[in-house]
Amino acid sequence: MDNMKILVLGAGGVGGYFGGRLAETGADITFLVRPARRAKLESDGLRIKSQFGDASIPVRTVLQENVRPEYDLVLLTCKAYDLASSVDAITPALKSSGAILPLLNGVAHLDVLNQRFGRDRVLGGSVKIQASVTPEGAVQQLNDWRFITFGEQDGTMSPRVLTLKAAFDSAKGVVAEAVPDILQRMWEKLVHLCTAATMTCLMRANVGEIVRTPAGNQQFLNMLEAIAEIAAANGHRPSAAFMATYRNIFSEKTSQYSTSMLRDIERGNPTEGDHIIGFMLEKARQAGLENATLALAHTHLKAYDERRMARAKAA
Repeated sequence: MDNMKILVLGAGGVGGYFGGRLAETGADITFLVRPARRAKLESDGLRIKSQFGDASIPVRTVLQENVRPEYDLVLLTCKAYDLASSVDAITPALKSSGAILPLLNGVAHLDVLNQRFGRDRVLGGSVKIQASVTPEGAVQQLNDWRFITFGEQDGTMSPRVLTLKAAFDSAKGVVAEAVPDILQRMWEKLVHLCTAATMTCLMRANVGEIVRTPAGNQQFLNMLEAIAEIAAANGHRPSAAFMATYRNIFSEKTSQYSTSMLRDIERGNPTEGDHIIGFMLEKARQAGLENATLALAHTHLKAYDERRMARAKAA
């Protein structure tokens, strides 16, 4: 698979950054985008603003109606609430032997993709990055996070995994890791995200603002421990090193760390609340580990959805 042909769904923060960095190396990358984004990319190129090097990269694009089954790999970088439409969009793009690398938050999407495409055609993956698209259309990296981790669900180090790892190793501003335990890694990230989203969305504040309150630090750590126990009950206890790292992260008084879910709320956008917090709440109930704070956070997000949809109908 030395000449892996890759389709990236979207050219937003995640897809634009990681796909763009691959395209910068000369890899065979095409972006599946909507007409407005295509026009911007064709006129300006894919622009990346990053402490690891700015870039303006000529890229290939394709619209949905022109997709053909010619791709070895699809990088699926949609939000969870767009998963169904995104799956429909990429299905015509895959070769019969093609695979999907989903880079969504959480793990709930794996069941959907496995059922649609077969488990052997779906990799596990996660990213750690904060990036967004500026009003001018550039992909802006917001800090030094630039990590992508992926692997086969069965733990084998397959040729396609190794080929992709080699491609990312040539890319600027990317730290890539191919691993035999991707499902464990994804569950650990889910513990991190669910803890952070529960607290930041309930409090409408970033980590530092919460930690500086009289009880905020302890409440954050209690939430981390509770969600870690839910993961453990589902066969994925977070490692001691993971827990030590996130106890520190959720104790930093000067931290500006927020979550994309909180930013979605602040912008009046849909959230991944069901995919992250709702999923974990259901897993907690199945394990007999009901958690009142987690349930409150989910209700909070569902009430936000009710108000957002009502406003949309009234507009």
